[in-house]
Amino acid sequence: MKNLINKIHQNQYFLLFILLFAYVQSVYIRIAVRRQIDIYIFTPEAALASTLGAGILFVIILFFIQKWQKSDTFSNAVMLRIFAISLLVFVISMQLIGFLIALAFDKIEKNFNQHVLLFSLLSDFLSGIIYGSFFLAYYYYRKNKKQLQKLSTYNEALAESRINQLKNQLNPHFLFNNLNVLDQLIEEDKHKASDFLNEFAEIYRYVLQASDKELVSVKEEADFAEQYFKLIEHKYGEAYQLNLESKNTNALIAPLTLQLLIENVIKHNLGTAENPIEIHILMDENITVSNNINLKKNSKSVSGRALKNLKEQYSLLSENAIEIHQTDQEFSIIIPFIYN
Repeated sequence: MKNLINKIHQNQYFLLFILLFAYVQSVYIRIAVRRQIDIYIFTPEAALASTLGAGILFVIILFFIQKWQKSDTFSNAVMLRIFAISLLVFVISMQLIGFLIALAFDKIEKNFNQHVLLFSLLSDFLSGIIYGSFFLAYYYYRKNKKQLQKLSTYNEALAESRINQLKNQLNPHFLFNNLNVLDQLIEEDKHKASDFLNEFAEIYRYVLQASDKELVSVKEEADFAEQYFKLIEHKYGEAYQLNLESKNTNALIAPLTLQLLIENVIKHNLGTAENPIEIHILMDENITVSNNINLKKNSKSVSGRALKNLKEQYSLLSENAIEIHQTDQEFSIIIPFIYN
């Protein structure tokens, strides 16, 4: 009983529509037949009877759906089969119910003569088509909606899993690169290496915290980028220069985005004190990271796995893709902002 009440509550608007349609239909038929308007025309007993008959039809259709439609995949052939058999069973059921009522009140001859029987069969058949069509349309709409919700949930879970996988690929990349820098500094200058290690510990703490987040604020990422660039200065001095201009700090971006892009510039370009590589980061309607080009001899013209992973991460997080532009003098990447 409780389950039935819950079902009625869940489908209350559809059932209300059926009741209103049945009422309007009964009023229209009475006016068409009697060709006059009186109080009887607006009484609801015919609408209630039609709604009850529609309920019987719905139960029959659900029975055959559960019996024959085993797959979640929609099939026109199966639907037509269900509809046809349900319609036949409904007409037979309504005639049987009518016969039992007539038998109880001794009205068989009056209600089951040839003329009345033909009219009753036609009426039940047309009602079955109308209300059955309403029900099937509603049922498959609800079913499709649930499938879309499941698919959406699955895609979100898949995207989140893929993002975490990409982050797990980037974090070791960040760690090993900076440990290599530390190893070189230890050979060159132990005091410098000590300062680098202290700053690196602070930065890596942010890396670990950010790894648990899908998105971070632009301000957090900008502060981290400037702190990270101090590590670069420990090794390269003024060979690489950073100019960060922030106009938009209300948006979100994927964590470690700026760090990866700065690292990408240094990986592919050779900077010197006389001919430095200037990295410009502008945050306006989006993030534009640009730099002058002085490619290393062993550097590929296209970016490697880290940038490829970043592009894939943004394809999961945003409708706008990362844009890459390159000329002989300048390389630039445009990163879309993400808003709640």
